[in-house]
Amino acid sequence: MRGIEVDEIKRKRAPSKRSLETRQRIFDSAEQLFAERGFDGASIRDIAKLAGVQTALVNHHGGAKADFFEAIVARRAEPLAQKRLAELARIRPDLANLSEEEAVLAVLHAFIDPFLALARDDTGWQAYARLVAQVSSDQRWATLAATYFDPTAQRFLMALTERFPAAPPATVAQGFVFTISAVLGLVTSRWRISALADSKNRPDDQDVIAGLYSYAGRGFLALLERD
Repeated sequence: MRGIEVDEIKRKRAPSKRSLETRQRIFDSAEQLFAERGFDGASIRDIAKLAGVQTALVNHHGGAKADFFEAIVARRAEPLAQKRLAELARIRPDLANLSEEEAVLAVLHAFIDPFLALARDDTGWQAYARLVAQVSSDQRWATLAATYFDPTAQRFLMALTERFPAAPPATVAQGFVFTISAVLGLVTSRWRISALADSKNRPDDQDVIAGLYSYAGRGFLALLERD
């Protein structure tokens, strides 16, 4: 009997489908507004309005604004990290047998491709890219970056320093940060490339992505050669 009572209590406490859908809508709305307006420009009231709910529901699901912002950052960080690390594990055994340029590009592809694939046709992931750009550029979010992004980045840096043992770790880190900035720029500001390009010769998406890898890979090697 006791087991049946516990099961009934758990069922009563489990969130309903409607509640889960409301939470999802609130989080999606918050992500969009935080991405567009930044932490300071997005109000709880505006999030509630976009989600079509009462302000109290946003507070219920999100908590304090800073905690809510962290939750928005955290919810996509783990699935992205898993995809990146899976790619790194796949290519890492072969890095020693690749040329320097091939090795750099292999690591960069493992880090960049999962993000580009997720953001290609998903406005949520595109908004998340703008959110990551904010976290990466604002010192007050250093703890969030250290918690949700640095552990994965360190694994990639380790793979690069193992492949290039003579390179100063600071130089490897520098090249990696430059690359991350280029990726975020591609996802969040791709429209600027079309706006600045000749209207008759605007590159398609594949050309732009290929350009990113050429730029990042050769730039990375140029940094290593400088030292």
